[in-house]
Amino acid sequence: MNQQLQMVFRTAGGRRVTLSLDDPLETLDATTVQNAMNTIVAKNIFTSSTGDLVGVIEARIVSRETVQLFEAE
Repeated sequence: MNQQLQMVFRTAGGRRVTLSLDDPLETLDATTVQNAMNTIVAKNIFTSSTGDLVGVIEARIVSRETVQLFEAE
């Protein structure tokens, strides 16, 4: 099963930006992720087409399972 950490931020232009990381550590907790997101905003690490990241909205771990039905040779 594939997992992805999705961190959602608000930009200066009022839009949402999602930063995604594949295969997050199993030991991640809400406090650790929120602290990391706050650091990203405070240090102005990323920007987007609608401006700098100015706030934290949410974080989630998304799981996807792929079931291959067949493979053509």
